[in-house]
Amino acid sequence: MTREPQHGMAARVRVTRVGAGPQGQADHVVVEEPLRVHVERSGARSVLGSTMRTPGHDLELAVGLAVGEGVVRRRDDVLVVRPCRDGAGAPQAGEVTVVLAEGVRLDHLSLGRVSTPSSACGVCGREEIDRIVEAAPPVPGSVVVAADVLAALPDAMRERQSLFRRTGGLHAAALARADGEVLVVREDVGRHNAVDKVVGHALLHGLSADVLVVSGRAGFEIVQKAAMAGIAVVAAVSAPTSLSVEVARATGITLAAFVREGRLTLYSGAERVLGADADREVASW
Repeated sequence: MTREPQHGMAARVRVTRVGAGPQGQADHVVVEEPLRVHVERSGARSVLGSTMRTPGHDLELAVGLAVGEGVVRRRDDVLVVRPCRDGAGAPQAGEVTVVLAEGVRLDHLSLGRVSTPSSACGVCGREEIDRIVEAAPPVPGSVVVAADVLAALPDAMRERQSLFRRTGGLHAAALARADGEVLVVREDVGRHNAVDKVVGHALLHGLSADVLVVSGRAGFEIVQKAAMAGIAVVAAVSAPTSLSVEVARATGITLAAFVREGRLTLYSGAERVLGADADREVASW
């Protein structure tokens, strides 16, 4: 596996503070740059998609994106993931290639359709949900998590958000086991990218996770990525969307939202959560 290059994830800028002490101070802002992900099989390379991301852990992001798009399903599907190189052999910034095993099937109609994630998704409907249900691996039925453990995971993730403390401008995602052990935390300007990074990390390192934790809302693509990665529980600090609830229920995922201050609301899969009570509302419609 190629060693991942290091990038600066925060930049120092000069700012003028109004009503907050001396002017001309330095501040830190999160770096946002484009990344283009390629897939290669048998020497033929295609663009999988592009995104605006915070540099760092790009190889994990690329693999996680391939998982979310249904290209990669297991560790053996990936031969290597590496930065692209120019004609002189130098690494190209913002270009990564996932080299696939010979037996991996590619749907060329889906290649290149991934762009900067947006709530204005043109393919998110009943047909898309049916496609996810058909393509996603079975969600483990044996996963059970205590309500107090689930409620504590966002705080455990936040303690590991070192870059957020410096910039205040990042989303985070974490993977955890049902007993509350946090396996990995990643930060990014895009919540979708943060999820791809933790999913990619888990696949590359052979980690099995029960819970995906996200620092913002649980939109459609967050739950879709969890489904494609075979993760049983999604815990979001903020609200879900109607489509994310539909996907969670269709794929058997437990979706918990508004997970903060020791409380949570369960929108699907409440049977997996031990100790759900009046303080942990179960939503239905």
